[in-house]
Amino acid sequence: IGVLLLICPFLCHSFRFIAKPCAINLGIQDSGPHRAQPNAILEKVFTSITKSPDGKRLEGLSKQLDWDVRKIQRWFRHRRNQDKPTTLTKFCESMWRFTFYLSIFFYGIRFLWTAPWFWDTRQCWYNYPFQPLTSRLYYYYILELAFYWSLMFSQFTDIKRKDFLIMFVHHLATIGLITFSYMNNMVRVGTLVLCLHDASDFLLEAAKLANYAKYQRLCDAFFMLFGVVFIVTRLGIYPFWILNTTLFESWELIGPYPSWWLFNGLLVTLQILHIIWSYLIIRTAYKALVRGKVSKDDRSDVESSSEEEDVTSNSTKGVFSTSSNGSNRINGHVASGQWTEE
Repeated sequence: IGVLLLICPFLCHSFRFIAKPCAINLGIQDSGPHRAQPNAILEKVFTSITKSPDGKRLEGLSKQLDWDVRKIQRWFRHRRNQDKPTTLTKFCESMWRFTFYLSIFFYGIRFLWTAPWFWDTRQCWYNYPFQPLTSRLYYYYILELAFYWSLMFSQFTDIKRKDFLIMFVHHLATIGLITFSYMNNMVRVGTLVLCLHDASDFLLEAAKLANYAKYQRLCDAFFMLFGVVFIVTRLGIYPFWILNTTLFESWELIGPYPSWWLFNGLLVTLQILHIIWSYLIIRTAYKALVRGKVSKDDRSDVESSSEEEDVTSNSTKGVFSTSSNGSNRINGHVASGQWTEE
């Protein structure tokens, strides 16, 4: 099991040798955001004190460097963006996740299609806990567990986003469910939960890939399809199919037991997270319908450059504005799809 837990991070790293040529062929360059002007004083403040100085500190730095406050704010914004992954790196990571989610979803569907509990959830509890663990079911479980452990660890090395806490709780609940259901031989209902969650995840990754490649219509189409599948599976099928069998059918067939409360508590926790994410998806879709395009998402890791200065040429009197529209194009096609910037 320990060896299998190392497979997913290793594959993620090696998969870049496949994803990188694909990204380059799509015109995605390995170039990061605008780099901050070298400055020893500001660099020391950034690395040792704060990455987002308050007004009082900005005033002090302004007097010390003889820079205006706005210029110092821009420097810190550029410096924060400088440490963030390039579009090419994000493309490679999303392509790896897309490949995994798509492969494991079709593997799960193919496996469950012939499983009796896929068509009758009461079969999850007949003869429990004396149910055989086949090799196909075992490896399905271990691969899923390895993948979510890799997501758990990578979350601390990736850029910290606004939904960090929600995703942390999600990964904890998912790993807890997989481990707990395996230890208690609840693998039948566990496979249903895993397959149901994989049904929409690969669509989101496909939307991200289209966004990074700047195929905006395809990106919007994938996102809308993802939203529909997510809401149908997480707010419809999950509570009325999964929770129904774990809460009511199991109670009826095998009765309550100590682990029943913990198992269902984790499943209900997932349902609460589903409701929160569904709200965010619906809000993003609503903005897309109102504005005619997918708007910026709260999870974005690229900071807005709307405060960027206008660069004016005195000789031509031309203004190259980096206002919201321009900056959105620079920062990864933000206006038309920054919701996918993970």
